[in-house]
Amino acid sequence: MRKVLLLLLAGALIMSVASLSFASDTQTVKGWVSNSKCGAKDASADGAACTKKCIKAGASPVVVTDTDQKVLNVDNPESLKDHYGHHVAVTGHVDGDKIHVDSVKML
Repeated sequence: MRKVLLLLLAGALIMSVASLSFASDTQTVKGWVSNSKCGAKDASADGAACTKKCIKAGASPVVVTDTDQKVLNVDNPESLKDHYGHHVAVTGHVDGDKIHVDSVKML
């Protein structure tokens, strides 16, 4: 009986550590929704019209961070469709130069 309880406790501990490690990669990034053609060049209110035009012409939406002007490619670009050219706070999973957007909030 003790062995079973110890195994269950060990399993619960492993699962809790694993769930914390998956949750920790969610980040909130503040920046501008721009386009893959112009990147950081259009990361401002002045570049909003160009961003919309380039995305309509086939460029992909990207997020340009406020802190270091890093261009993050978006795994799920449909999540930003109402925010082209906007200054936003994007919450999602960042992996290198990619982000999977979970939510977007206007700034």
